[in-house]
Amino acid sequence: MSRVCQWMVVGALSTIALTALESLSSMSREISAQMLINGAGASFPNPLYSKWFSEYAKVDPSARFNYQSIGSGGGIRQIKAGIVDFGASDAALSDGELKQMPRELLHIPTVAGAVVITYNLPGVQRGLKLTPDVLVQIYLGQVTKWNDPKIASLNPNISLPDQQIIVVHRSDGSGTTNIFTTYLSRISKTWATQVGKGTSVNWPVGLGGKGNEGVAGQVKQIPGAIGYVELAYADQNKLPSAILKNQAGRFVEPTLEATSATVAGAITELLKDMRVPIVNSPGERAYPIAGLTYLLAYKEQDDQKKGAALAKFLWWAIHDGQKYAPGLLYAPLPPQLVKVVEAKIKQITFQGKPVLAAH
Repeated sequence: MSRVCQWMVVGALSTIALTALESLSSMSREISAQMLINGAGASFPNPLYSKWFSEYAKVDPSARFNYQSIGSGGGIRQIKAGIVDFGASDAALSDGELKQMPRELLHIPTVAGAVVITYNLPGVQRGLKLTPDVLVQIYLGQVTKWNDPKIASLNPNISLPDQQIIVVHRSDGSGTTNIFTTYLSRISKTWATQVGKGTSVNWPVGLGGKGNEGVAGQVKQIPGAIGYVELAYADQNKLPSAILKNQAGRFVEPTLEATSATVAGAITELLKDMRVPIVNSPGERAYPIAGLTYLLAYKEQDDQKKGAALAKFLWWAIHDGQKYAPGLLYAPLPPQLVKVVEAKIKQITFQGKPVLAAH
């Protein structure tokens, strides 16, 4: 190769290298210009939140969200300690818990979801019916075989195996657990007195799984297992969901429509206090185990720009973001509730002044 050709090659390579460096520098400036907003908490809404953060990046490229699905209990602890910019929980905090926070904390409902009873019974892919009392007895360890007469009488057309029931529950602090145990406490005095409700309880029997992901994984792997997970996790793992008897005496499948009916049945109480549990909601079409999930944010923000970015995202989530909920089997907020949530988001301030631009 002639010296001229060598110089031409070197020149071309230098140009490519320079262009690459300029591109990397540009990307670095863009990343550094992004505002990182950290959140942690509930695994219940994680499939939807992941979608939201991805879609919102197209709306506001200046804000980037980092969300850790560590369970509602972890989310509450981290927002209390000031480790994250927002927490997430399916368990609303009580008045007493709110008083323990460093300053006023707001509950921002985002969507509603169903907690389904999923199971692993070879040959039984759908149609399994359970009543509230039988479900309580399974989780108390009183009904231990799948062919127990109490289950068999509800399912005369299903061949149930003589197999041990392996109960699976959450091992971490969980809003999904709070919804489930609130339901069990509401339908059973025995459960309410012996076990109670909360993000963590002393389970009478069973194996633990971390997060909705962990419980779904345990049920999928263990023949004879039964567990409770958010509907999206059962769907993603191709796990069946039991048909439950509701307050009106009807057997209802956990569907998007049934979850919406649950919210509708509790709307009067929700408009008074958005923290009200909606389990065992009245209505013939209502699915009995469902709940709202919340983002938790301090009313008074430490950082004006970050507070404004968070408020702007929350406004998007309860409006444009709702269209992504049904595809992931979450029920959008009803219009009456959206109006109340709007007012709550407008309360977010920095140095006493609202951070959200007028809407």
